[in-house]
Amino acid sequence: MVEHDDSVWNGTASLIEIRRDLHAHPEAGWKEFRTTALVATELGRLGFTLHLGDEAVAVDERLGVPDEHEIVAARDRACDEGAPEELLERMGDVTGLVAERVYGDGTGPVVGVRVDMDALERVEARDESHAPMRDGYVSSHPEEMHACGHDGHTAIGIGLARELDESDFNGTLKLFFQPAEEGGRGAIPMSKSGHVDDIDYFAALHLGLGNETGKLIAGYDRPLCNCKFLVQFTGQSAHAGNAPQAGANALQAATTAIQNLYAIPRHSDGASRVNVGRVSSPNGQNVISDHAEMMIEVRGETAAINEYMMQKSKRIVTHSAEMHEVSFDIETYGKTTTFESDEEMMTAVFDSAGTVDTVTNVSKRERFGASEDASYLIQRVQKQGGKATYIGIGSDHPDGHHTPHFDIDETSIRIAVDVLLETITAL
Repeated sequence: MVEHDDSVWNGTASLIEIRRDLHAHPEAGWKEFRTTALVATELGRLGFTLHLGDEAVAVDERLGVPDEHEIVAARDRACDEGAPEELLERMGDVTGLVAERVYGDGTGPVVGVRVDMDALERVEARDESHAPMRDGYVSSHPEEMHACGHDGHTAIGIGLARELDESDFNGTLKLFFQPAEEGGRGAIPMSKSGHVDDIDYFAALHLGLGNETGKLIAGYDRPLCNCKFLVQFTGQSAHAGNAPQAGANALQAATTAIQNLYAIPRHSDGASRVNVGRVSSPNGQNVISDHAEMMIEVRGETAAINEYMMQKSKRIVTHSAEMHEVSFDIETYGKTTTFESDEEMMTAVFDSAGTVDTVTNVSKRERFGASEDASYLIQRVQKQGGKATYIGIGSDHPDGHHTPHFDIDETSIRIAVDVLLETITAL
């Protein structure tokens, strides 16, 4: 095992160093073993009570969990790359961390902050125009990349934990280091863990989203609801030239489904979306396809519209399979819902941002045009009587989210920490 590298995770390293280390070691959803373990080590030094793995999430509620061999490989890699072995043992096969600390006499509010940790399954750019490549912190993991800023989010969580230690905050802080945000897989099990049920004030956050460094949105709300399906068609192989009639073509079922999915009528009550993001059928050109797999995503402005898109999609898959005489299986891979940020919490963030010199432009409320699984955490907090908001922290980036050249302006990490610190101490 490679010895743990204290040059980065020693309690005094800068947040930029931490972010760059995370960027160089990205881990996709439910594989964030190194990230979870190193964050837990850092927060343990600061006196936080640590809830790891199945203590942080309701395991049976997880969606889109990788195969067992992928989990084992991710744990082994984390161990080789410096994750403390005792923390990996505590996690078992489950990633995620809830870190909790009482400040002062604890009579003040319980405040929760959620940051996500996972990377995307995509290849990072390797040209010298890309800062991580030029400056030596490009991804060392093939086909995994921090292309959405979650490495920065994780650093923000650590920075807040450090800074609050020196403040006069009198209450309880809970930091939610969430796995598997991409695909909408990790917030449901974290929301059902019990850790959010006593929270008075809650904030989730995101860097970038098309906003320049210095701009802050105190409350994003009304993201699109979302559901992702993994569909597998199973047919019968046959020789495409000699006996095509003996086969049942799974690929034909998939392509029939694709054509008709994009023909779903859009809903007059609000925005509705459908997309097929991946299709796979590993057969030779002279073989009738016996297996085809596809990933479908639907979105809706409301839960009702999303449900409409889901039911239409499932009906199309069912009838496409019947048309081509193949069987099929649909697995819900991930999902999100919608929310509205609370006025009280937005106002607290808005007012606090106005006291931070590096914030140059504050917007109180804006519409969130994408989807976000923090919606389940926010809804849970609100259902229990707490107040919640979703904060946007502007960060200049040279390319869009989820692209090979995505990067963040690292000065935005400090801005986020300062705004959260001011907000929490003012509550």
